[in-house]
Amino acid sequence: MPAPALPADQGLLLQRASVVLGGARVLHDITLHLTERRIGIIGRNGSGKSTLLRLMAGLVPADSGTVNVDGIDPMADRKALLSRLGILFQNPDHQILFPTVQEELAFGLIQMGQPKALAMARVQSRLATAGRADWAGRSVATLSQGQRQWLCLQAVLLMGPQTILLDEPLAGLDLPTQARLTRSFDALAQRLITITHDPAFVQAADRVIWLERGRIQADGPPAQVLPGFVAAMQHLGASDADADLSD
Repeated sequence: MPAPALPADQGLLLQRASVVLGGARVLHDITLHLTERRIGIIGRNGSGKSTLLRLMAGLVPADSGTVNVDGIDPMADRKALLSRLGILFQNPDHQILFPTVQEELAFGLIQMGQPKALAMARVQSRLATAGRADWAGRSVATLSQGQRQWLCLQAVLLMGPQTILLDEPLAGLDLPTQARLTRSFDALAQRLITITHDPAFVQAADRVIWLERGRIQADGPPAQVLPGFVAAMQHLGASDADADLSD
């Protein structure tokens, strides 16, 4: 059964936000107000969707326009952002910093200002609740990719963010692990904003945004957005040319 919704918040607000990387404009005047509980952002490789995710998380700055997360500028107040916004990367190895499970899980709590002893106690409680109490001192290097992804998700959840950004969270995982993580995501009360190129993963979303060449191509319920996206991708797939991405 899904967890109850968290209290209402301000959501994520982007106003005419643009990003330039390596001299090329990757995002063009993006204006969005994201308040729904489940949001999908779809697009093919090179469409700018991962850059959009990083813009929301304050990992890249806007070259023009503004980004606001629950009243917080993500580039200006990183500490305040920790309790409002979390991010789960496609590759957990890009996220994990510490050699043991307990150190990795405690890091965010300590960054938020919790005493180390309290942070470690919360970590032990979380692991015990998940039936993984014996993982505390375990080396992260011994975990499978699916287990490392689970670890990263728990590290984010311990900080209690209102919104979690998911960057292709099931990529590279086997089917049983995908099923287990999908159940975990479905049960979360947090707002989930999922970046993906797979329309099937966002069919049940409340809202889907189709990004193409750094611009919003379509925005609305899945039934309105996904058929056009699928048709466009099938049309492109029928051609052997992919030079349009470099136009």
